[in-house]
Formats: sequence, C-alpha cells, structure tokens
Amino acid sequence: MADNSKSLIKSAAASPLLLVLGAAILWSTGGLFIKATHLSPFEVSFGRSFLATITIVIFTRNEGFGLNRISAITSVLYSALLILFVVATKMTTAANAIFLQYTAPVYVLILEPIFYKEKFRGRDFVTVAACLAGMSLFFVGKLRPQDVSGNLFALASGVCFALFFLLLRHSKARQVNRAASAIYGNLIVVVLCAPAFFGAARRGISPEDYARLAYLGIVQIGFAYLLFTLAMARGLRSLDAGIIGYVEPVLNPIWVFLFLGERPSGWAIIGGVIIISSVIVHMLFESKSKRTKMGLTS
Repeated sequence: MADNSKSLIKSAAASPLLLVLGAAILWSTGGLFIKATHLSPFEVSFGRSFLATITIVIFTRNEGFGLNRISAITSVLYSALLILFVVATKMTTAANAIFLQYTAPVYVLILEPIFYKEKFRGRDFVTVAACLAGMSLFFVGKLRPQDVSGNLFALASGVCFALFFLLLRHSKARQVNRAASAIYGNLIVVVLCAPAFFGAARRGISPEDYARLAYLGIVQIGFAYLLFTLAMARGLRSLDAGIIGYVEPVLNPIWVFLFLGERPSGWAIIGGVIIISSVIVHMLFESKSKRTKMGLTS
C-alpha cells in the first residue's frame, strides 16, 4: 500500500513535467511547418495566429477577456515576436532563427535589474558574455544577405521574447486571463497580416498549405500553449519549465534537417550549444543559490 502511494505521488509530480515536455515538442515543430509552406511570412502568420486565437479562446473562455495596460503591452510584444520569428525562419536557417530567439534570457539578465531593481551579479555577467560569444558565431563564415537579415530578425524576436517574459512577471499581468497576451497578441497579428493572406487566397492557396497552417495554429501554438499553462497552474517551478523548454531549440533544427534537408552551419551549431548550455548552467546555479538561502541544502 505504501509503495502504491509513493507511485501515485511520483506520477502526480511527473505530470506537469510531461505537459511542458509535450508543449516544447509541439513548439519545436514550428520551424519545419513554416519552412514547408509556400506562403510568405505574413500569410503564414495570419493563418497560424487566426487558428491559435480560436483554439485558446475556446479553452480559456471561462477566465474572461479582460485587458489592462500591462497585458496590452505584453500582447503587442507577443505579436511582434510571432511575426519576427516567422520572418526569420523564412529568411535564414531554422537553427539560426530558433537559437537566436532563445537569446532572450540574456536580455532578461541585463534588463531585470533595471525593471525590478535587482542586483546584477558576477555569474550573470559570465552568462551574458558567453551567450554574446555564442551569438557572434552565427555571423561567421559564408552568409547570404538574407541570412544576415534573418539573423537580425531572430535577434529582435529574442528581445521581444525577453520583454514579454519580464512583463508577465508584473503583478498586474496576473489580474486578467492568463492567456490574455496570447489571445490579443494573436489578434494583432491577424489584423496586421490579413491583407497579405487574403491576397494570397485570391491567387489560390494549396490544400497542403491550408493543412500546414491548421497544424501551426491549432496544435503548434494553441494546444502547446494550453499544455504549458496547465503545467504552470499545477505548480511546476519556473526553473524546471525553463530547462525542459530548451527541448524546443534543440529539436527545431533537427526536424527541419530530417524532413527538409536544411543543414545549419557548423558555427551556428557551436553557437547554439554555447547559448543553451550557458543559460541552463545559469538556471541550475540560480536554483542551487535559492535553495541555499532557504536552508534546504543538506
């Protein structure tokens, strides 16, 4: 009986981790399906965000659709990072786009002390320096002009991602529907990208591309976001969610390579490994430091 109780406890504890893992795997397929479409970045963004909005609204409608100043700003940032990521993925390799978007923690380390008057520590500086070194490797070697532009769009997406996370921490962000920024952010994308999409629709969109858009909107953003927020609602630590979330940038270029044959440069792979490793090590040290302060270490 005791063994059964322990088994149930372990299962309950693992459940939120599995939810985040599922979300990260779904998110990681974005690069593959964006690359596979024959539509422009703005046409893809419309279809993806339109269906994502419907999906998220259906499942979170009971929380209402309130909006305040902070959630309005986070909505704008969310819409910007969505569009910038799609543009970057279309212009450069999937590896460059996702790795450079995941430089967001670097900007968080720099900006968090400014936003919330927290101390900037020595290990923060080491992490930022390592990630900046990793970023520089994406611009080494033979690059087409569109690769350079795509890399810059990906970096801009990372900045928006960081600002988005910083504002989600604000107390006012938790006073409305947890999905408010995703709902209104996707609606902004829909409005901005509607002319491009309907122009493409008049010219004709293939059934295959409609199917890819349906997957991107309903599954890759909609269901993945719902899995992630459900895991967080069950009390999963931000550290655990963050580390598991790094499955996304690892798998994203692998799917594209396996199914579309797009091979990232060696320098990009090295840069991505440096960035991801630096952030994960920083998160682990941060967790250890917090446990020490709370007297939980042995």
